[in-house]
Amino acid sequence: MSSMIQQYLDDLRGKRVAVIGIGVSNTPLIKMLVRAGVQVTACDKRDRADFGGQAEALESLGVTLRLGEDYLEGLDQDVIFRTPGLRPDVPQLLAARERGAVLTSEMEAFFEVCPCQMIGVTGSDGKTTTTTIIAGLLKAAGYTTYVGGNIGKPLLPDADGMEHGDVAVLELSSFQLMTMQRSPDIAVITNLAPNHLDVHTSMEEYVSAKENIYLHQEEEGLVVLNEDNEITRSFAAKAPGRVMCFSRKQELERGVYVKDGAIWVSDDNGKREVLPIEGILLPGIHNVENYMAAIAAVNGLVPDDVIREFAAAFQGVEHRIELVRTLRGVRYYNDSIASSPSRTAAGLRCFDQPVILIAGGYDKHIPFDTLGPEIVSHVKKLVLTGPTAGKIRAAVEGAPGYAPGRPAIVEVEDFDEAVAEANRDTVPGDVVILSPACASFDRFKNFMERGNAFKRIIHALD
Repeated sequence: MSSMIQQYLDDLRGKRVAVIGIGVSNTPLIKMLVRAGVQVTACDKRDRADFGGQAEALESLGVTLRLGEDYLEGLDQDVIFRTPGLRPDVPQLLAARERGAVLTSEMEAFFEVCPCQMIGVTGSDGKTTTTTIIAGLLKAAGYTTYVGGNIGKPLLPDADGMEHGDVAVLELSSFQLMTMQRSPDIAVITNLAPNHLDVHTSMEEYVSAKENIYLHQEEEGLVVLNEDNEITRSFAAKAPGRVMCFSRKQELERGVYVKDGAIWVSDDNGKREVLPIEGILLPGIHNVENYMAAIAAVNGLVPDDVIREFAAAFQGVEHRIELVRTLRGVRYYNDSIASSPSRTAAGLRCFDQPVILIAGGYDKHIPFDTLGPEIVSHVKKLVLTGPTAGKIRAAVEGAPGYAPGRPAIVEVEDFDEAVAEANRDTVPGDVVILSPACASFDRFKNFMERGNAFKRIIHALD
């Protein structure tokens, strides 16, 4: 076992530890702590019946379970691992900290013990695809690469096997970043727009959380910023380390930009063309931006010919403008990852013709004003479902250029019915896309479950 993680676990041994949330990221953490001889209490708001045999399996390892509505009451442990979805300022956690408890998380612990270079990616849109592109480029260049954070699997249990020359590529959400006191060696912020305002108290808090990805860097650290985004552009003056920006709207003296139909890099070695846009298999201008962010992050690590070869073959990430099926000339796309208006707008711009759009879902208290004009310009039929249906309709009907029937708007209650309505009266050449502009929690556990439900329905069409 590496000395860093060994020391970390040695420091925990003899202390009482609480792990809040028995989910994908924390279950391996619980097992690792138990194997190291740490006394663990696992807390979760779900009832015992929801866990099936998992509850008994954890108890057989010596884990104490605290389940149900009162799962946060009486926290008196020395160290508390917070699940990312739980705000750090809920009364029970504040009281525990006042009693002297250390509040941390699986990701914060990984930052403490990771022995290799870390590249972190955050943003309101595009972070999963950008993370995946960066990791793919590094793997193609021969690096041993680990992918985790908000995607993939928890990396803390893998830290022991990591070598100094490896690279860990991390997608980091605002919830993971809220209490971060360390930053990755290379930080990428794809863009920022209103998001997750159902959890964050304000846009200012959301932005502040995102900034933790670079504010704790050393002088040799690098932050990659979107020059075309007003919020991220302002971070350059505050960066403690190096800055590289990317822009598809203007040529940069230092950075990554679009010129003459290609992505260029300008750095200490001069200016060079790296990747023709027509050489990118993924559709959409937003994916050009994702590649620019990735190229800025791996500049000097991955040869340009490797970038070109990868871009020509990479087909994208599941649930992101994923072609599900073509049936009788109609193409069906799954863009369930689009849980914000800006992401849906980017997806709509990928198509040359007006599309049939399925949208709506859980209300994150994000305004839809900017989405209204995009729908008017790019959609011929809009099928709305979920709690936000009325808000999206109002944004469309209030947008410049809207006229009754352009687009046609239909509201339905049931998700299956919404997909059926989108498919009704389609003709060859049509595009049907699920791109909700909202989170999935009104009906589904996550966007993957929503996307898979859509795909099942589409594959059942005959």
